[in-house]
Amino acid sequence: MPDRVEPCLALLKAKPPKGDDWVYEIKWDGYRLAIHVEPRGIRILTRGGHDWTDRFPAIKQAAMWLPVGTAILDGEAVVLDEQGRSDFGLLQQSLGGRGGKKSSSDAIFMAFDLLYFDGHDLRNSELDMRRHLLEDLVPPEEQGDIRLSKEIEADGEALLRVACAHGLEGLIAKRRDAPYSSGRLGDWVKVKCVQSDGFLIVGYEKSTGGHRSAAARRAQRQPARLCRGSGNWLKRTFRRGSARADGQADHRQARGRYREEAECGLRPA
Repeated sequence: MPDRVEPCLALLKAKPPKGDDWVYEIKWDGYRLAIHVEPRGIRILTRGGHDWTDRFPAIKQAAMWLPVGTAILDGEAVVLDEQGRSDFGLLQQSLGGRGGKKSSSDAIFMAFDLLYFDGHDLRNSELDMRRHLLEDLVPPEEQGDIRLSKEIEADGEALLRVACAHGLEGLIAKRRDAPYSSGRLGDWVKVKCVQSDGFLIVGYEKSTGGHRSAAARRAQRQPARLCRGSGNWLKRTFRRGSARADGQADHRQARGRYREEAECGLRPA
């Protein structure tokens, strides 16, 4: 049984892929985790390989009741809001905020893949086979602390419109016949309801003029957030504030309300 598996990552695209060889899931807004059910107990590992078993006690307890001797489940820890949508801010709060060390009793695990099952490595098996075994392990009607992230067979663009209209983050599309491949190879694709581009600002030149624009005066009044490390790298994201994807929207059709954010850390994908 592998000690750890590098996760399969989704490639960002502007539009959902088309064709019968793709199946869709809701894109969850949380922390990517792998649950290891092992003879010596349960381990819950982050995407980077950190052991966070003690930070998700409810998920650990639920994993102990899974009807399997050994397994590795791939999925996402999320906290749901009152409408049943995953909310990353609520998840962070439940863990003590940014950089916090609390354990979360509110987080649940949305399982979307099965990499190892009772002595069998499933990574070379097709997605359809892995999902079949996962659904036997975590039934679709299960509403406990480990739940199944359900597959949806639909037109990708129509499904994206519905997801965005309900305030969801977006969609994940997966090739039915693909094995589980670590890294970002294109077998998984993510499409977000809000499109964004990132820019790194590595320096600036102070104006020597005596007059400043109103925008410059406003910027000076805003509190600065600086990242750690030499150079104080600042990641600026220009996010299209009302980019509800309708399958036909592009850069010319977006409504132009841009919200500028300054972020020093990247959220989990």
